[in-house]
Amino acid sequence: PAQSPGLRCCQRVLAWVPVVIITLVVLWSYYAYVCELCLGMENTVVTSAYDSLFFVLLLVAYLIVFHVIFVLFVWTYWKSVFTLPLQPDKKFHMSYADKERYENEERPEAQRQILVEIARKLPVYTRTGNGAIRFCDRCQLIKPDRLIEMVNNCVGFSNYKFFLLFLMYSLLYCMYIAATVFKYVIKYWTDELTNGRSKFHVLFLLFVAVMFFLSLMFLFGYHCWLVSRNRSTLEAFSAPVFQNGPDKNGFNLGFVKNIQQVFGEEKKLWLLPILIFCLCLPSQGDGHSFPMRTLCEAQNPLLANEDNCWVDSKIVTENPL
Repeated sequence: PAQSPGLRCCQRVLAWVPVVIITLVVLWSYYAYVCELCLGMENTVVTSAYDSLFFVLLLVAYLIVFHVIFVLFVWTYWKSVFTLPLQPDKKFHMSYADKERYENEERPEAQRQILVEIARKLPVYTRTGNGAIRFCDRCQLIKPDRLIEMVNNCVGFSNYKFFLLFLMYSLLYCMYIAATVFKYVIKYWTDELTNGRSKFHVLFLLFVAVMFFLSLMFLFGYHCWLVSRNRSTLEAFSAPVFQNGPDKNGFNLGFVKNIQQVFGEEKKLWLLPILIFCLCLPSQGDGHSFPMRTLCEAQNPLLANEDNCWVDSKIVTENPL
């Protein structure tokens, strides 16, 4: 059933809570690593008559690598949260009258019928598992993009690369912190270091880094698997339904082409949160239409290497990521 405008407003406000929490954790981790670990440890080493020159050079190296990873991590997170999906054609938006009729209707069957009537003249080729038209309640339009709502944003063609890079660099960020902090945790544990305030920050920093690393490792690995098969999250659980029936590999173009669908053809830009079409370079799509396997290949995978089984035409889909 359709949500009321007041409920949607409350949901959007509450959706910012995880973003604020993650931002605060990242800011604290920066303070704990730079101020409490690196700068605070330098003072401890000097006053303890250690080889200060070597240790200072080591801390400088730690800080340089840390800031490179930190900038990439924050950059990709910012792009994931604030890069909106591509605006679809106006024909995918509801008219004011249709929107009022849809929101005032309480029966799910009647709502589905309203969407069918609106989408009758639209180039929509996929459906939900029960044959219904997909509708994005957040964007208030019939879905032309294979998107899902994550990180307080709709993640789709225009920002899925940013989301994947955010997972990768956050994983790298946690791994780097855990690797460089661990030996100092051992020193605090054996009372070799005694700075009480820094001890709390360093110990908690290791705990948080390991905890996030383990959770992100599985999430990032899962999305890498999805990209390798050119599937969205929901397509992995429920095969997209086309006019000729469901096909879980309907968008699978092969490993290399699947990677290019997300990251583009310019390999030197794959690790940077930059969209190919923003640089006026050849891209793999427009976010509204997606290439798919031809019917002959879907019926006989042995024909995948035959040229006559690949077409340049694209279909418009609204299947969520």
